[in-house]
Amino acid sequence: MTRDLRTARTGAVLTFVLAGLLCGSMTVRIPALSDKLGLSEASIGVTLLVWGLGALVTMQSMRGVMARLGSRSVLRVGAPLCAVTLALLALAPTYPLLLVAAALFGMAFGAVDVAMNAQGSTVERAYGRPLMNGMHAGWCVGAISAGLLGTAAIAAGLSFTAHLILVALVSLPVLVVISRSYLPDPVLSEKAAAAGRRRMPPVVYLLGVIAFCAFMVEGTIADWNGLYLRDTLGAAEAVAALGYPVFEAGMLLGRLTGDRVRARFGARGMIVTAGLATAATFGAVLSAPTAPVAVGAMLLVGVAVATVSPMALSLAGGATANPGPAIAQTGAMGYAGLLLGPVIIGFVSHVTTLRTALFLAVVLGLLIALAARFLPRPAVPAAVEETRERELSMAA
Repeated sequence: MTRDLRTARTGAVLTFVLAGLLCGSMTVRIPALSDKLGLSEASIGVTLLVWGLGALVTMQSMRGVMARLGSRSVLRVGAPLCAVTLALLALAPTYPLLLVAAALFGMAFGAVDVAMNAQGSTVERAYGRPLMNGMHAGWCVGAISAGLLGTAAIAAGLSFTAHLILVALVSLPVLVVISRSYLPDPVLSEKAAAAGRRRMPPVVYLLGVIAFCAFMVEGTIADWNGLYLRDTLGAAEAVAALGYPVFEAGMLLGRLTGDRVRARFGARGMIVTAGLATAATFGAVLSAPTAPVAVGAMLLVGVAVATVSPMALSLAGGATANPGPAIAQTGAMGYAGLLLGPVIIGFVSHVTTLRTALFLAVVLGLLIALAARFLPRPAVPAAVEETRERELSMAA
């Protein structure tokens, strides 16, 4: 294994970590943002929607960009812009300017999200074995770090503006430095690149459906688990606040071990199992008699669903000669689930109950398992499959 390849892997993981840190730092200080500009819950909701739509618009346009420029070029521009636009969001003095900054931050993040997954796929191909789950574990580390740093910033009395600018100033030079480690995407002929911009293999869209379901589960838990624990199960505010970090801890555990499990058992069967486990563990959350039991079950939900979206993106990257456009397509479909999930849950809960609405996550788990059954059996890149077979023969 060459030093450049190890450096590229480290750079890709750190990009995931810093992306999680930048996004998490914004969300953890939303109450302070509300206080700074005197915003209502509805206004905060619009701000988050604008951010999400900015990201989604960029993702939808990334197929052509990735085919022409590749992940390395996009990351070298987009990752520093992510830090800069976070600082702009922190400095916004009025609500209209906040919406503009949120849209710009979302657009920068959308580009980075697609490009860092494409870069992860490129590194994974060069290694010849599964690595994507470990890279997504970096996102969990960044998100958890954002929560811990946010708590420390609040304890130290740092304002919303000072905290986010500090995070941006620290992240910016690190992102510039690690941009030197990125690998170039596979070089394609102009004809092949044009074909990648026009159409994708059907499996890419099937993987997009799987990613949509997985991201929808993640978004549902992120936005609604606290309210469910407090209002439905009667948990104290402090206990209700534990649900999401416990879920993220489960995600981190699942992703740290996911690549080794995939190398041994393959992606197709693993996604089927993960979907069934997601349905079962979230069913346990909904049937839990008390909040502490439900919080414990959240850990298991995190472990169950953690590997689905990284594997979907990894398989999409391996489905075409150039991973960028395929990952852009699958990622855009997945991110739509992250945006739509909380909205659908809110609507259904309004006409029924929150517990009934959250049953959608159980259905989504079953849909993941069902969709994965239609994946082709060699549902891993050839180099990864060869490595898995070699490891199995050695073990025998």
